[in-house]
Amino acid sequence: MGIYINTGNEGFKRIRNGEYVDKSNLIATVNGTLFSEWSFTCVSRCRRFGKSMAAKMLCAYYDHSCDSRQLFTDLKIARHPSFEEHLNKYPVIYLDMTSFVERYKDESIVTHIEHELKTEILDTYPDVKTKETDDLMYCLFRIADQTGQRFIFIIDEWDAIYREFRPGSQAMDSYIGWLRRMFKDVLATRVFAGVYLTGILPIKKYKTQSALNNFIEYSMVSPGGMAGYFGFTKEEVKALAEKYNTDFDELEKWYDGYQIGNEKSIFNPNSVIQAVNRHRCSSYWASTGAFDTVADYIQLNFEGLKDDMIRMLGGERCSVDPTGFQNDLSVIRTRDDVLTVLIHLGYLSFDWNTEKCYIPNREVAGEMVNAVKATNWTNVIKALQESEQLLRATLNGDSEAVARGIDAAHDENTSILSYNNENSLACVLSLAYYYARNDYVMHRELASGKGFADIVLIPRKNVNSPAIIVELKYNKEADSAIDQIHRRQYPAKVVQHTSNLLLVGISYDRDTKTHTCLIEQWQG
Repeated sequence: MGIYINTGNEGFKRIRNGEYVDKSNLIATVNGTLFSEWSFTCVSRCRRFGKSMAAKMLCAYYDHSCDSRQLFTDLKIARHPSFEEHLNKYPVIYLDMTSFVERYKDESIVTHIEHELKTEILDTYPDVKTKETDDLMYCLFRIADQTGQRFIFIIDEWDAIYREFRPGSQAMDSYIGWLRRMFKDVLATRVFAGVYLTGILPIKKYKTQSALNNFIEYSMVSPGGMAGYFGFTKEEVKALAEKYNTDFDELEKWYDGYQIGNEKSIFNPNSVIQAVNRHRCSSYWASTGAFDTVADYIQLNFEGLKDDMIRMLGGERCSVDPTGFQNDLSVIRTRDDVLTVLIHLGYLSFDWNTEKCYIPNREVAGEMVNAVKATNWTNVIKALQESEQLLRATLNGDSEAVARGIDAAHDENTSILSYNNENSLACVLSLAYYYARNDYVMHRELASGKGFADIVLIPRKNVNSPAIIVELKYNKEADSAIDQIHRRQYPAKVVQHTSNLLLVGISYDRDTKTHTCLIEQWQG
């Protein structure tokens, strides 16, 4: 078993020894590309979303130096027509680029990669005639030509060098040159049956063109037919919750919310597995990264980025154009670049139908709050800190304290507000009630009865607290807001969840720029 070539199936064997959610039909998708114009594939997704697991699975399936049949016979791929055709039929080259980045910090890292691969491959094929001047690509071509074999080349964390070395460095330029030599050379299709790259970022662009434009790319922004392999689906998580006797609603609250392509509900896979094994939902994924990196990005505040972050913390979605991003973490020039980076890193989800991004779930929201706390956004931090007091005052029926809290939240976030804009006030209220998201599902403009309630907080399962309906009014008494809740029968839909309701009417006076509040217990 080699280090880089014919590494065997031990990696996937260890995966199968633990909890494995069957994503083996990815193999069928890759099989369909082999020996075609589509045979060069790059699948990028955020950390802890199963990149390495998929790479090890592909290695085990294709590697001709081992027998992996028993690892796959109970999986979906075993029922696919292409299963037998490609099972353990190819020499496989596998690189984990992070291992090189950790060992070689100097500018000659690509020289080390080339040397180590070439040395092992020549040792593996001692009878193949090569020239001393041959580089790695020519060595592979001579092997393919003389043996009739075609290689599968798999690179895990392919973009690690981009993430670790400064832009314009010799290492960066050498690496992109090496990738082009390996995969854009005219010999590439005569050497490789298929190539599979995986990492966090899509392939770097130079100006508007991909550095490797012969690759078919799938990403968090544009996953295509790969979307179902990017994380766990709702059905898969329900099965895990049942198997491990875990509360599915809690898993959904913490880890769902990613929309990837046409997949409307994708869960963070690493966090789900940790939660069911530990029997406790917590922030497992977010704690593996540094929120200060995110803070550095959002503090740039390109084109009102701060305002967008506040809106998203308040539950709103923001438009984003991801097409201009150069797929390089060191080249961040616009608001759209920052939002696109956060999508690729998994801190935001992207709805490609509306071209809007948003914070997907409680786990990520907590990390975004940590990032905000690392900025100098003191007003936002204060509003978030005071949100617990506002919820407590609401539940206690303390209308004066609620009015004071909303006054403060409104004043502290004037940068995103037109004081005469009801939607902006609703956004501020959503932010002010941020703490409530721990125990409530928040709805803006919820269709109920004969209209749309401005804000509705519905308690989550096993939360013994009343639902809250909030109605906003301008230059009218707060009791007119309560009257509208009754008149338009807003509780009609909410009582499907609980008959314990608080009705909150909030009025805003444009002249005095102050709020009044009235809180009433619904009597049914």
